Amino acid sequence: MMAEDCWATQLIYADGGFNAAGLDRFVKEVKLADCGLSYAVVAIMGPQSSGKSTLMNHLFRTKFREMDAFTGRSQTTKGIWIAKCVGIEPCTIGMDLEGTDGRERGEDDTTFEKQSALFALAVSDIVLINMWCHDIGREQAANKPLLKTVFQVMMRLFSPRKTTLLFVIRDKTKTPFEYLEPVLREDIQKIWDAVPKPQAHKSTLLSEFFTVEVVALSSYEEKEEKFKEEVAELRQRFFHSISPGGLAGDRRGVVPASGFSFSAQQIWKVIKENRDLDLPAHKVMVATVRCEEIANEKFNHLTSNEDLLALDEAVQSGLVPGFGKQLSSILDAYLSEYDMEAIYFEEGVRNSKRHQLESRALDFVYPVYTTMLGHLRSKTLENFKVRMEQLLNKGEGFASSVRTCTEGCMLEFDHGCADAAVQQANWDTSRIREKLQRDLDAHASSVRTAKLSELNTSYEKQLLTSLTEPVEALLEAGGKDTWASIRKLLNRETEAVVTKFSKAITGFELDKETIAKMVQNLRDYARNVVEKKAREEAGKVLIHMKDRFSTVFNYDSDSMPRVWTGKEDIRTITKDARSAALKILSVRAAIRLDEKPDNIEKVIFSSLMDGTATVPSSQDNRTRALTDPLAASTWEKVSSKDTLITPVQCKSLWRQFKSETEYTVTQAISAQEAHKRK
Repeated sequence: MMAEDCWATQLIYADGGFNAAGLDRFVKEVKLADCGLSYAVVAIMGPQSSGKSTLMNHLFRTKFREMDAFTGRSQTTKGIWIAKCVGIEPCTIGMDLEGTDGRERGEDDTTFEKQSALFALAVSDIVLINMWCHDIGREQAANKPLLKTVFQVMMRLFSPRKTTLLFVIRDKTKTPFEYLEPVLREDIQKIWDAVPKPQAHKSTLLSEFFTVEVVALSSYEEKEEKFKEEVAELRQRFFHSISPGGLAGDRRGVVPASGFSFSAQQIWKVIKENRDLDLPAHKVMVATVRCEEIANEKFNHLTSNEDLLALDEAVQSGLVPGFGKQLSSILDAYLSEYDMEAIYFEEGVRNSKRHQLESRALDFVYPVYTTMLGHLRSKTLENFKVRMEQLLNKGEGFASSVRTCTEGCMLEFDHGCADAAVQQANWDTSRIREKLQRDLDAHASSVRTAKLSELNTSYEKQLLTSLTEPVEALLEAGGKDTWASIRKLLNRETEAVVTKFSKAITGFELDKETIAKMVQNLRDYARNVVEKKAREEAGKVLIHMKDRFSTVFNYDSDSMPRVWTGKEDIRTITKDARSAALKILSVRAAIRLDEKPDNIEKVIFSSLMDGTATVPSSQDNRTRALTDPLAASTWEKVSSKDTLITPVQCKSLWRQFKSETEYTVTQAISAQEAHKRK
């Protein structure tokens, strides 16, 4: 026993002995006798190393021994094993049969295979026929000879019992399931029609004995997660399998669970006594062995062929003109030799082995072919890059350049694929062609991104140049219409650049939404240039205030230096100089690019020049905040993002400004008084 939960037990030994004691213990441990008719038996058969045990373990959570793929393909299950399917209702017994066509028994000893298969059909409600996807349609594959014998002997030994044959197609390929299933069903029907039948069953339909179902599973080794998902879906079909319409069929003649052990022993005894059970025809056996030998000989010669090795070496270095013809000629030579030597053997076997030889040969040379296509794809991609760059340098529009180069290069690739095509194969080049198309698109997209980025950067530089210094000059002048002038400048320069940019990207054939987004990005950039410069200048506002004060205070209207003779009205001059400085402060206090009215200048002048911001010191802070417009952190009607200098910062800057310019005023008064004394 391999596990307590499923109680896996060897039912029939490799030598054909029946483990009656073991079966009795199994029936007791799983409490099968208590189930009445509410149980099902599921068996699996198929070629050796086809993953039968693996499928059963995943499907029913059993613990049958599985083959280790890393140690080579060999016989794992010997004889017949049974186990309880874990978690399935009603109670379901799984039966794992020794694989057919095993080299351990030899090709001539197939009696046990036939006996065990017939036993499985006789005692099971559902029989899984495990088969490779690539075996569908092959005369000597898909258990056809085995099923032929089973059908015949089943009718002779037993009365009709509706059994479900569930064909499990393993390692499904790209061929759609809806194409595979009809072929398989047609093959099964042909086997049934060809089987000699007793008089009582001359007109009996296959459906009287069997319900045929077909499913397909992905490769366990290559697509394990997908395989597990599909098996999990298949597992659901075994729940309530004996219910009307369930997978187990009509259950005619089912043996009560308490009699299962004795019934199984008697069925095996009858099968064992029939020694001549469907032995393979002599000519088929000889044809199978000899054609296999010829095919192996030709394949071995092919693998060491000097012309093929030379062709392989040449392909490793680059493209080989006439590759397809050369390789086709080499393959044709060995296939023709096989045809000549195998011509007198049984046609079905001969054709089957030839197909296998051809398939093996094509599999062997396929890597050389893919290397050739890889060079062709790389060469085509390089040509595309060079040609596109040449067209762009000539001033061709980007989108038209891409179209022209793509059409030409893909046509060249198709011609190259035709030259590399192998006569005996029907290899699909669509995947590598699609990859090439993706490579061309990716390169074109990369170049387009780079070119557009270059254009965008170029026009951003133009905006930076045309806006930075003029905005600085306007802010420094601090005139009455400073921000109106800045808005006019921003609009004029932005529209000029946008017009040139829109014309420059015409050749890219961009959609309206993309163009609109790029143009908006340029507009946003231009605005950011102005805003950034305004913030920089706001940080230097105190310096500019003092400079403006110094200019107005120390120079007259004719820009001549003042001489303090005693006639000058220093108080008025000081007020004018401070007013000019305050104008600088009000201009730089906020960004006004949206033409929204504000009262910043009015508040600043009324509070700082007129002195209304001062209040008696005895009043508390709350009173001061209510009566002083500058005792705030925001301007009325101005958003925080557009605020450069807050009201409270303006007040602080003004105090600092007055403190740092007071000395200039004092010096002027002293100079005036000194001149009077003279």
